[in-house]
Amino acid sequence: MKKYILLFAFALFSITFSNAQDELYGQEQLSIDTTKSNIKWSCDYSFYFSGHFGFVKFKEGYFAQTDGKISGGSFTIDLHTLEATDMNVDGNKGLTDHLKDTDFFEVTKFPTATLVITSVSYHDATSFQAKADLTIKGVTHPIKFQAKLDFEKRTMTTKFKIDRTRWGINYNSTLKDKAISDAIGFDVTLSL
Repeated sequence: MKKYILLFAFALFSITFSNAQDELYGQEQLSIDTTKSNIKWSCDYSFYFSGHFGFVKFKEGYFAQTDGKISGGSFTIDLHTLEATDMNVDGNKGLTDHLKDTDFFEVTKFPTATLVITSVSYHDATSFQAKADLTIKGVTHPIKFQAKLDFEKRTMTTKFKIDRTRWGINYNSTLKDKAISDAIGFDVTLSL
């Protein structure tokens, strides 16, 4: 029993100390509004002027703010909400189901993806480059992206692409006829 009490006391001390450190260094967490934040994804065919696009929603997330500036953040994407929206109803459902199966995101096994901003370099008061760790299907790789802040709208926007094969999403990657591009594009709006 003493062991459990000591563990509880240590955990409580750690949380209190961590919060005190955050206050000491002027850091706070700003939770995003998941109902206003969104991700539009797109993927083209390698040799044709067409492709697919759709949306996926955030499950939760926050920005870390230090001394009034965004300094980091952590965001969880709910892959159960992944959907295609560029075709008719049947086409969208078929593609959505395929994107969720083992050929692509394997959502049953990996229901979320995460993006953790590890550093921020400001160009000016409203734009910066972020370095982040992106985890998809249990695989984590670093990425970089440019972002823009709109203080009036309380939003951050960014567009970037990743090479899906780095995260083990290899479906039709090597086929030459109508092969799907290895690049997936993301157009992201994060709202507070």
